[in-house]
Amino acid sequence: MRIDKFLKVSRIIKRRTVAKEACDKGRILINDRVAKAGSEVQVGDQITLSFGSNTTKVEVLILKDHVTKDEANLMYKNL
Repeated sequence: MRIDKFLKVSRIIKRRTVAKEACDKGRILINDRVAKAGSEVQVGDQITLSFGSNTTKVEVLILKDHVTKDEANLMYKNL
């Protein structure tokens, strides 16, 4: 699954366009490598998001194309 789609479906970032822009600016890392919007994410990958002084690190647990609001937080684990 593309990183921009994962961030939107898992509701880490609200909109896919915002996720794409964050990738284009180098604010998203997959396994400590800068990610492009089309970069593929796999189960077990660690994603680092940097916004201002806030840094969030999550691990991918499952990949689904569509989830409900309640299931979205089950797609990843905060590290």
